[in-house]
Amino acid sequence: MTQQDQIDSIIRRRMHGLYLSRPCRELDTLSHELMGLHSWFYRNVAFSALIRGADIAGWKTRLTKTWLYRGTLHGVVYEDLPELLALHQGESYLTRMFGQTLVESAAEEVIRYMEDGVTSRAEFRRIFAGQYSGEMIDALFSPWGGIFVWLARQGRVAFRDMTSRDFDLISAEPTQTLEDVLPELVRRFFTVYGPATLADAAWFFGFWKAEANILKKLPLDDLEQFELNRSTYFFAPETQTEDIPELTLLSGFDPFIVSYSDRSAVVPAEHKSKLILKSGICNPSIAVNGRVAGIWNIVKNEPVVEFFEKQPKRIISEAKARVDAIRWRVR
Repeated sequence: MTQQDQIDSIIRRRMHGLYLSRPCRELDTLSHELMGLHSWFYRNVAFSALIRGADIAGWKTRLTKTWLYRGTLHGVVYEDLPELLALHQGESYLTRMFGQTLVESAAEEVIRYMEDGVTSRAEFRRIFAGQYSGEMIDALFSPWGGIFVWLARQGRVAFRDMTSRDFDLISAEPTQTLEDVLPELVRRFFTVYGPATLADAAWFFGFWKAEANILKKLPLDDLEQFELNRSTYFFAPETQTEDIPELTLLSGFDPFIVSYSDRSAVVPAEHKSKLILKSGICNPSIAVNGRVAGIWNIVKNEPVVEFFEKQPKRIISEAKARVDAIRWRVR
């Protein structure tokens, strides 16, 4: 088997596992198997689900939006939260800045106010303005993290509505440790996202070097593996696959792209900057034969398609038709 044959096999298996070459009808099943759907922009969840053939009726409240791996927002099946949150429970830069005691005290105050009906960052900033310094207020109620991320990683707050900016109280505290949940979650990763490397798994779960070293100690003998470019790839045995589709829409921050440390198999280096912006935004994209060949979006309720290089008319027409079909279903 040539190196290109191996790369094609990787793409084919990943597209199968990620429901890009077969449908997944149930939104809850899709989110559970993929261990969350990326929702930096809340419409990404609907786009990702529609592309994979899922029924999105009631999608705005069927999943819970919270912070998971790499500090990013995901739409998750509520019952999966305790296990997934066990990977990074209680982590926060706030405790390094202000100390554990002060942060825990502020967190308990936030919870008490939420129990009384306060739910937005703006309200909390006003309430705490006379109690803490401006620096601490900015850190606690930062739109990029703060105390709510800390509480979310404890399973105490989240967004129960994908479209809302207000937090909800939840009760999904982890009951297990990282060591308890890691072996099963790593196997789930390689089953769905494989073939993939240990470096890919470490990236996906947002592990630093010390945590990533734990992966090397896990027993993975029950998984199939092969070598490519001095890296070992793992995947579930007897994985069925379909052919690589000629045309595939991918959502913004699609797991087919962002879940791997090495994206060279599907993202041409010369077009990477058009797909992943300097701000970190990953655009909705179009894959031709499993490799990213363009981007798409819905701008002012109109479909927009842009290919990086010249494509056959049938590919352009089909891409526009698929984007147009999506815009009518996501409101």
